[in-house]
Amino acid sequence: MADPGDLRPIASVDRMLKTPDVTALIELHGRALVTEELRCLLSEIRQAVRDGDAMPNEGDVFASLLSRLDYRSRSNLRPLFNLTGTVLHTNLGRALLAEEAIAAAVDAMREAAALELDLDTGRRGERDGHLRALVCELTGAEDATVVNNNAAAVLIALATFGEGREAIVSRGELIEIGGAFRMPDIMERAGARLVEVGTTNRTHARDYRKAIRADTALILKVHTSNYRIEGFTAEVAGAELAAIAHEAGVVLLNDLGSGTLVDLSRYGLAGEPTVRDAVAGGADLVTFSGDKLLGGPQAGFIVGRKELIAEINRNPLKRALRLDKIRIAALAATLALYRDPDRLAERLPTLKMLTRPEEDIRQQAERLKPNIAKLLERHGFAVETCRCRSQIGSGALPVDTIPSAGLRIHRKNSGGLEKLAARLRTLRRPIIGRLNDGALILDLRCLGDEVGLLEGITQVATDGLW
Repeated sequence: MADPGDLRPIASVDRMLKTPDVTALIELHGRALVTEELRCLLSEIRQAVRDGDAMPNEGDVFASLLSRLDYRSRSNLRPLFNLTGTVLHTNLGRALLAEEAIAAAVDAMREAAALELDLDTGRRGERDGHLRALVCELTGAEDATVVNNNAAAVLIALATFGEGREAIVSRGELIEIGGAFRMPDIMERAGARLVEVGTTNRTHARDYRKAIRADTALILKVHTSNYRIEGFTAEVAGAELAAIAHEAGVVLLNDLGSGTLVDLSRYGLAGEPTVRDAVAGGADLVTFSGDKLLGGPQAGFIVGRKELIAEINRNPLKRALRLDKIRIAALAATLALYRDPDRLAERLPTLKMLTRPEEDIRQQAERLKPNIAKLLERHGFAVETCRCRSQIGSGALPVDTIPSAGLRIHRKNSGGLEKLAARLRTLRRPIIGRLNDGALILDLRCLGDEVGLLEGITQVATDGLW
């Protein structure tokens, strides 16, 4: 045990800052941060030695400094393994971008770009112009504009046409989604007065017709993407609702939520209403997301009649909600993939993961099981392959799941699963599964890097779980 009164063997801050190893850290992290962490570390070591701890050598001090700097510089917004079974997980960033979109975004970040410059005329252009023609081509709409997410798309559309006037909505479509987004609250913020029609489970055409008055500005149809009412139900289809709205001279705004540009049934998934279907059905405006089923970066699209889109673009809110060049570049590249639907499932990560065959995932689970079981059995865990059900997520097809496979980790004795899950979250590349029915389930539908997963679990098993 070190003499608590003799602290001279502990290196000084100045001396350690001049050592080659610490000099290299300064090049990496900057002098200010290294000096701050070193000063705090040495102060803690001195106090520990006073309290009777052993005197560390200089190598141990450097290792501790390295660990502290690594922790300080590590972002929480870092890549991870999404093994939750939810493909479009809102908390994990939703859609993964296609390589073409990533390359386009990098180019936009690296160089100046003609964001609002018309290269043909040399005059100022519109940033939405980079997307307009492509969106109209894919949806059949007359015009299009884009904002930073679908909530913003609904907000600006309501604010433009419904402020100070009435907006009719079916009671069965007054949705609430994650993050306390409630349609009635959005309507209130937009200045529109909500008029509810029908009942929770049944709304008829006569309900809408009866509610229309001189002060009615629009009818809002909301796709209930994150829940489904079944049984004794009735709703008015978009085309019939469009006829009612046009007969009364009011706007029909159809909010598709997650939205999709292709018929998902062609890929073996449950069908969702497409944007083109909504436009063809007569909706004056259609709103949908860019980062859900579309498979791009976060964005909210508004497509529809040209004169209505022009009015939205004149709303002062548009500037506050507009996209930057990076997302516009990534969106343009993502949308371009839809021109080749035959190769879309292999080029768009969202669709690729959703259409991955169950047998392929099962074989992957069989390959991984022996090594992971061997790593974790020393800590009292058992590992077995299992069948599971993946879901699309982010409110898309809420009651439809996809057959999948994974690994079921459970403890021979009780307890410990929460600690294991917490330890996996501390990795440089965290591993996120789901706790269910006394086990930690790792759904492998979204797993591409088997080697990386094994490396992470090896580190946890070697360094200790708690």
